Amino acid sequence: MSQDVKSAIDEFYKVVNMSLKELESWLETEESQAVGQKKDDDESTGHKSGERIIKLLQKKEDDYTDDDISHMKKVISYVHRHSAQKPSRNIENSRWYYSLKNWGHDPLKK
Repeated sequence: MSQDVKSAIDEFYKVVNMSLKELESWLETEESQAVGQKKDDDESTGHKSGERIIKLLQKKEDDYTDDDISHMKKVISYVHRHSAQKPSRNIENSRWYYSLKNWGHDPLKK
């Protein structure tokens, strides 16, 4: 495994701070399904990503494909970029917060 791939996996597990169970439960909520960009169907990009993250969390590190690593990098990029757009108030009930949680990151989690 290259250092770049190892670094991506390590960073992925830093930004995805929700457990498998937490993410599965979150994705079932109305709040989760109500946010994000939607294309032709009624599921947002972030919600689809959350489902993909669940599958990644269930895999063993040795079983990750190049496509899996690519998605991990996409998650890392999204979380870093979106985190920088933090609203000044009402975070817990914001679309910003809900979107980040769809990507496996709970910014209020210590």
